Amino acid sequence: MTGLYAWRIEPHWLEFVRVKMPIKNLPESLVGKTLMQISDIHTGNRVDNSYLINSLKKAKEYNPDFVVYTGDYVTLHQKEVMYDKLKGVFEQSVQGRFGTIAILGNHDYGSDWGEPEVADEITKIIENEGISVLKNFSIEIEGLNFIGLDDYWAKQTNAEKAFSNFNPTKANVVLCHNPDVCDLDVWNDYDGWILSGHTHGGQCKPPFLPPPILPVKNKNYTSGKFNLSNGRTLYINRGLGHSQKIRLNVRPEITIFELEKG
Repeated sequence: MTGLYAWRIEPHWLEFVRVKMPIKNLPESLVGKTLMQISDIHTGNRVDNSYLINSLKKAKEYNPDFVVYTGDYVTLHQKEVMYDKLKGVFEQSVQGRFGTIAILGNHDYGSDWGEPEVADEITKIIENEGISVLKNFSIEIEGLNFIGLDDYWAKQTNAEKAFSNFNPTKANVVLCHNPDVCDLDVWNDYDGWILSGHTHGGQCKPPFLPPPILPVKNKNYTSGKFNLSNGRTLYINRGLGHSQKIRLNVRPEITIFELEKG
């Protein structure tokens, strides 16, 4: 029965998680507004597109003010990306009232994370839906500055470039697919939020114990909120999709952050 549950039920038992997000220098006009994080969609042959599209339809009912997508939009099938499935999902994408931002993950760089042409095609599909894809770049929307780091495993992370316009007197949020980047010596004076994915929360774990398998060097980085050095706050989303179709005690997640003054 446990195996049937982990295979048939929990991979599609989506949880909407609400989190308070205090941000330094947040404009008064953004207090109480919402930021939705969607991560690790993994379109392809392992995740049912109807599940993904239905999940996005449910997410739209929350009418988020900002939406961020934090990478891993595809899973290769026989070393090929199923672009038609990706297009089908993003045609139904959740859009923020003020803006919608995306970054890339390791799977978005194709086989062995070394095919930039795959990343370019995925970027094109996402941007065709009016979503800004940040590759070591930042963009300010309604007084909130989004800093997007490119993927770590694909050797594309360039924090110096991403933070080139960083202003500590403004409200800032960093998007970074792989939470291991949090342990690199690249953060300088940044003391705000970092939104990640990548781990899927481990997908399976025993009750009250950590997951036995995590695709990160720092095995503390499972899912949820972490207080880091220099006042930084990391949040790791458990992901909407999956690598293998199995989840146990780690439900798929879409996160809804409520913005407040920090």
